[in-house]
Amino acid sequence: MTEGNFVDYVKLHVTSGNGGKGSAHLHREKYISKGGPDGGDGGRGGHVIIRGNPNMWTLYHLKFKRHLKAGHGAHGSKSRSTGADGEDVYVDVPLGTVIRDTETQSIIKEITEEGQEYIAAEGGMGGRGNWHFKSPTNQTPRYAQPGIEGQECDITLELKVLADVGLVGFPNAGKSTLLSVVTAAKPKIADYEFTTLKPNLGIVEYRNFQTFVMADIPGIIEGAAEGKGIGHRFLRHIERNSTLLFLIPADAPDIVEQYEILLDELRRYNPDLLDKERLIAISKCDMLDDELKEELKTELDQQLNVSYVFISSVAQQGLQELKDRLWKMLNV
Repeated sequence: MTEGNFVDYVKLHVTSGNGGKGSAHLHREKYISKGGPDGGDGGRGGHVIIRGNPNMWTLYHLKFKRHLKAGHGAHGSKSRSTGADGEDVYVDVPLGTVIRDTETQSIIKEITEEGQEYIAAEGGMGGRGNWHFKSPTNQTPRYAQPGIEGQECDITLELKVLADVGLVGFPNAGKSTLLSVVTAAKPKIADYEFTTLKPNLGIVEYRNFQTFVMADIPGIIEGAAEGKGIGHRFLRHIERNSTLLFLIPADAPDIVEQYEILLDELRRYNPDLLDKERLIAISKCDMLDDELKEELKTELDQQLNVSYVFISSVAQQGLQELKDRLWKMLNV
């Protein structure tokens, strides 16, 4: 999937259908002079329903369709015939989609399960026909209820990527390269910062045909929680990852400091992110000889309280150990 096709934020204007009018019909039949009221009820207006679909990965199908309108209910008719219900409109969205009220930005619902449904705009009820209103003192009511109008509202859909492992790191740390090596994904790779502007997903093949999903999140810089760089727009994708893999290049000026900066950005955005399992991958370790690795290990063992592993995506070093570590963390 190309970056232009990955859409994770759309605003929609949804309108449900109006309920049909009840009928005020009076029964007419040969040899029955006073058949009485027999007007049927109006049909219900159509709903606008948001539905979870595990086969979808993006909101791209809604990018150019921002107005959704359900069908109106049909009017009631004679012989107590109820009008047909209005046609419902189903909006399929990927799992991990958050529904917000556009005006207040409050979260209304989160779609996290296959087939989970939420009625974003409820169709109006159909009006009752005149046969409901007959009584001993009012045997020929010549009125019926009108249908109730449908709802109209603005909602915002936000996609939070669902993945087992989320890659966290500064721009140009090698996240896209790692994803391209351990999965079949083809992310954009270049020698400049912010190459990745949209999250990328890939399926990592493990032993015995087992798999897990890895997500490449756009690079974070210091101050991202306040909107610097790409800002916190993509930090929300990290919220749905089971395990966080911090990727820090071996040639970084201070590995521990970079890790602490990344951790602090996550803490400022959402403190709950610190409860997730964490692993550090020291990338580009093909630049280090054995002596430098030992010195770095000694330094990291003294300063870090989290596990780490040395890898090189280009030289294919440490990747199997990385997969083993991640698989163990995901299946504890």
